[in-house]
Amino acid sequence: MVLNCRSLSGLVLAALALVTSACTHGEADAMALTHGGDAARGKELIRTYGCGSCHTIPRVPGAESTVGPSLQGEATRAYIAGVIPNQPENMIRWIMNPPGVDDKTAMPNLHVTATDARDIAAYIYTLQ
Repeated sequence: MVLNCRSLSGLVLAALALVTSACTHGEADAMALTHGGDAARGKELIRTYGCGSCHTIPRVPGAESTVGPSLQGEATRAYIAGVIPNQPENMIRWIMNPPGVDDKTAMPNLHVTATDARDIAAYIYTLQ
């Protein structure tokens, strides 16, 4: 089989996407993935918005509910809420307005701002 530069670069990009989608992320990686999201601030915002009233969220005091799914390992899941690919832009959209992404979701629209959603997403991408 002969590979030209275009097919080889496509193959390399596909392999890189596969490898990075299976990895978990530290705070620096989460910041890069979310274009500057602040994971520490995101953790505090999770408390402010009351996300722990429905979700179990690692390292967030009081976030031990089972109404919604646990966010443990969210960084490694292929899909967000089983409906959209787990990519930073999608995660931010989901946090800002879940019913706008999936009208059948039970997760309410908490009117999270774009900046807050970016920071919350950065924290979520640290969860392994």
